[in-house]
Amino acid sequence: MNNISIVNDFIAAICRNNKEEILSFFSENARYHNIPLNPCVGKEAIWKGLAPIQELATAIEWPILNIGENKEGAVFTERLDRFEINGKWVEIPVMGIFELENGKITGWRDYFDLPTISNQLN
Repeated sequence: MNNISIVNDFIAAICRNNKEEILSFFSENARYHNIPLNPCVGKEAIWKGLAPIQELATAIEWPILNIGENKEGAVFTERLDRFEINGKWVEIPVMGIFELENGKITGWRDYFDLPTISNQLN
């Protein structure tokens, strides 16, 4: 399985919102940095970083607008992350970079504008 397929499967798992399935995509010491927030290292820390919005959402959709892989195997995604919270959809344009080794995500960075989501939640 190539890295783009793994990232597509991971995003599908995010949308199903199952903690164990989501965490199964990461190496033990994976690093997740949801920029501009603080980075998280390790599976449980990653879940703590994801949990605030994952646990609020009653539905999740992450349409991929563009995806590509560089020669080192990093996967780049342009997405529109959508979360249904209290019956209302919140949408966040996101640029993500996934680094993988041996079929597992070892590094994940997402870049987004924090006020875009904050303004929608108020």
